[in-house]
Amino acid sequence: MTGSVTVVGLGPGDPDLLTRSAEAALARAQDLIGYIPYVARVPERPGLTRHATDNRVEVDRARHALELATAGRHVAVVSGGDPGVFAMAAAIFEAVEAGDPAWAQLDITVEPGITAMLAAAARLGAPLGGDFCALSLSDNLKPWEVVTARLEAVLRADFVVSLYNPISKARPWQLGRALALTAEIRAPDTPVIFARAVSRPDEAIRVLTLAEARETTADMATMVIIGASGTRLIPRGNGLRPYVYTPRSVPT
Repeated sequence: MTGSVTVVGLGPGDPDLLTRSAEAALARAQDLIGYIPYVARVPERPGLTRHATDNRVEVDRARHALELATAGRHVAVVSGGDPGVFAMAAAIFEAVEAGDPAWAQLDITVEPGITAMLAAAARLGAPLGGDFCALSLSDNLKPWEVVTARLEAVLRADFVVSLYNPISKARPWQLGRALALTAEIRAPDTPVIFARAVSRPDEAIRVLTLAEARETTADMATMVIIGASGTRLIPRGNGLRPYVYTPRSVPT
């Protein structure tokens, strides 16, 4: 087969945070496939056909990309952040496994990007400097009971926890439930970061305590990072946001 599929991470939003390798993959593509806001982040150019679709059709999007590649096209499938973190790379391989056996013979590559938790952490200092994990609060693809069981396990293990997909119009209650569970396990003064639209013009970052966070709203553009027991704040004064970091060592 002469076609190919490249799954491209566009990073958090600032074009300067797109890797040169990802830029090269976009420049080679004949077809661009992705969620409408992500496709809009890629400049139009001659020879590039754009296929923008709504949310929640990831597997359909993946099948479309694979069909185009089977026909000899060079396809770029775009995701915000990193495509391998709760995004399109997994959808592509789900479609390959369940679909036409010939799809497994295609040239499929993944170009990594800066995912939201790394972009947010970099703004604050080093909140992910110790052991951490990432969880999605969305129950679209797994039962809510699985989400809460996993969250409770990592909270009790004292990981820093990065929460993706914290809330949406269809899921307005999950974040509140997750923070209520956190409050049963972590201290009220545990640092909680709300990092919205990092690297974009409407970026907004707040460093709160867990007690304050329970009364705070968010949206799908927000990354929520819950500190561990060892996560520390370094005050800076003069109205500046504190530095936040988690030590690499754990007292014995």
